[in-house]
Parts: sequence; structure tokens; C-alpha cells
Amino acid sequence: MPNIQSAKKRVKVSEKKNLRNRMVKSGVKTSIRKFNESLAQGAENAGAQYVATTSAIDKAVAKGIIHKNAANRKKARLARMIAKA
Repeated sequence: MPNIQSAKKRVKVSEKKNLRNRMVKSGVKTSIRKFNESLAQGAENAGAQYVATTSAIDKAVAKGIIHKNAANRKKARLARMIAKA
């Protein structure tokens, strides 16, 4: 445990940011899982879920949680999956 006041504050701030980052990453993973489920059920509602998933990925990139290239890779894989269906 840190003794210096500024170090104590940094621990608190980093815990808050870590929690927010985990929540956003978890939301992206959930969105991708929902997309896969909707794709398995049928292609008609997979398009709407694709838009929601890419939006969630873009928001994570804007917040600096996911790297831009990783997000583009995820979106490209989703697009390939919907093209196959």
C-alpha cells in the first residue's frame, strides 16, 4: 500500500479506470456473442445486430480501450461472417 498521498490517489483512479475498461470490453464481447447468436438464428435480424456490434467496437476505440487495428480486425471478421450467411 502506498504511503504518499499522490500515490494513494493514483491507485484509486487506476482502479476506477480499470473497472470502466473491463465493463466496456465485456460489453463488446457480449455484443459479439449476441451477433453470433442472431446469425445462427437467421440473417434477417443479424444485420441490425451487426450495426450495434460495430458501434460498440467503435465506441471502445474512441475511449482508447481497444486498439484501432484490433477493432478493424474484429469488424472485418464480423463482416465476413455476415457475408457467408
